[in-house]
Amino acid sequence: MLPAYDEQGQLKECLDSLLGQSFREFEIIVVQTPSPHCPEERLVEAYELRDARVRVLRLDTEPGIGRARMAGAAHARGQYLLFLDADHLLPADAFEAMDARLAETGEVDLLLFGHNREYRDKVWPGNAAEMLAAAGPGVFTAAEHPEVFGAPPLVWDRLIRTGTVPAFPDGFYEEVPAVHRSLLAASRIAVLDQECVTIRRRHTLHPAGSEGASHFDLFDRYEDTFEQLDARPADAAPVTPEVRSHLFTRMVRHYLFVFDLPGCLSRAERPQFFQRAAEHYKRFLPDGYRRPEGREGIKFSLLASNSYATFEVAKFSRLAGVRR
Repeated sequence: MLPAYDEQGQLKECLDSLLGQSFREFEIIVVQTPSPHCPEERLVEAYELRDARVRVLRLDTEPGIGRARMAGAAHARGQYLLFLDADHLLPADAFEAMDARLAETGEVDLLLFGHNREYRDKVWPGNAAEMLAAAGPGVFTAAEHPEVFGAPPLVWDRLIRTGTVPAFPDGFYEEVPAVHRSLLAASRIAVLDQECVTIRRRHTLHPAGSEGASHFDLFDRYEDTFEQLDARPADAAPVTPEVRSHLFTRMVRHYLFVFDLPGCLSRAERPQFFQRAAEHYKRFLPDGYRRPEGREGIKFSLLASNSYATFEVAKFSRLAGVRR
């Protein structure tokens, strides 16, 4: 599933990596919208004519990336869905490895796999590498391995069984509640301990959101997630304290990541964002929670006390020390 938003001119390379897979039994649904961030029609049309596995879903309106994903999913014919963006590349054996793993596990709701990040000709492993390695070869639920909630909530590092795809909201960070909702609902989860996707970053950009989207949407996404924890059906397994703890840590790390990432927030927005994050820290803090150790724990502590000025001074002092 591939919305055609292509702000950095990478869609062609993504499609080439998909069509170069050694495993052949799959389809690619490219969702083309009137967005100025989508390529000219002739690019996706050329791939549609070149290979019968490529289908182009043409939308008359610009729905934002969340609704574009859902529109594509509604037309999917395969057993599993993989949601990608134009800045992704897959090694030639990625689908073959996924298929082999599914042959071992049988049908699952989610197959989680590794990824890496490429920036300025350097490659770093994804943040979930240790979690994937520790999960083991068996099939499990999120309650049995609550650390899956501590991984970055990415929709493109997992296969999702068709028919179990949750709705994506409008705005930025649309994948956050969708990923968490799918983890909570899954009765069978498996891991492929292999890097199957590379994400390439030339600039700090977020895929196109719907009109009015902003980085403050992130707070709504985690509110949605924690509401899911409290609105579980009566016959569902209870949410364990470990799940809440891992999810809370992920939330705070996500807020601090966006807060520190250049280009996300204006100078005027920074204190507002920090205050909202501090409010969520207090609101969703689990009983008996233990902060991370070291420098990260200090950041957590400053956020917990809503110490914006101290946080900024500490950050500036650290940068000044590096310059010296």
